[in-house]
Amino acid sequence: MPTPTTLLPFQPATMSTAQLAAVSFLARYSARTHRLYSFQLREWFAWCERNGLDPLIGVQRAHVELYIRSLGERGLMDSSVVTVMNGVRGFFRFAHIDGLIPADPAVYARLPKVQRDESRTQGLDRLELIRFLQIAPTITVHHGALAYLLGINALRASEAAGVRIEDYADTLRGHRVLRLVGKGNKPATMPVTVPVLRVLEACRGERTEGPLILRPTTRKPIDRRDAYRMVTRIAKAAGIPRHISPHSLRHAAITNALDAGVPLRDAQILARHADPRTTEHYDRARGNLDRHAVHFLTAYVAGV
Repeated sequence: MPTPTTLLPFQPATMSTAQLAAVSFLARYSARTHRLYSFQLREWFAWCERNGLDPLIGVQRAHVELYIRSLGERGLMDSSVVTVMNGVRGFFRFAHIDGLIPADPAVYARLPKVQRDESRTQGLDRLELIRFLQIAPTITVHHGALAYLLGINALRASEAAGVRIEDYADTLRGHRVLRLVGKGNKPATMPVTVPVLRVLEACRGERTEGPLILRPTTRKPIDRRDAYRMVTRIAKAAGIPRHISPHSLRHAAITNALDAGVPLRDAQILARHADPRTTEHYDRARGNLDRHAVHFLTAYVAGV
């Protein structure tokens, strides 16, 4: 009989309900997220074992909050505690959805409040983004394609690196579209505007299939690390005097869309955030009284 902290290998005949629930939950994720959540669940299972608890059946909100407190007592920062709990909260959420437990004990568990330092994640402003996009294609067509996928379509580094020529070959309702599988293995379809298509086609050249963005020297497909190096090179050439990562470009796409007046819901679709509150963190103009909803509502009901 495996110990309660064992999640793999998958042996349904000998695994507990909690272990089967964990394996089912983890099956939704791949690569880095799968490894991260596996570690977080092993920590939770080990804590339950030390305290004589089943990791799933009979767990109460008080147990979850005691675990959260224990993480803080181990010296973890509040932001790290919140991160560690992502896997545990997801585990209970899906166990409840699957009918394995009558209620989710983690849904209302109190987490530390984390104050976001938004100055650290401002990305690029409009002029910097324009400069970045202008400079990128002058380095190589591959740098150009990467820059536009990150800075206009708000792709993540791994998503941009994984784009294939076949992925943007379709047309849907008059729009050329890019199809991809994003975070959490969620499929997405987004339009490819003419400027973006022009850069992608320059990168494609005479090729008809295969990975789109290649290493300029070896002609092999890029990976996430290559994307980071290429973005750093573009930022240096564009004269941006601070560290810029692929996420900075994704951040810039979302913040500049909001600055341009794109509604929060539409920006959420661009970002592919499951929770609109995540998108709200990108809105630099939340405190801008000129854009306050009362102005729009007053104009809308001006006839009363």
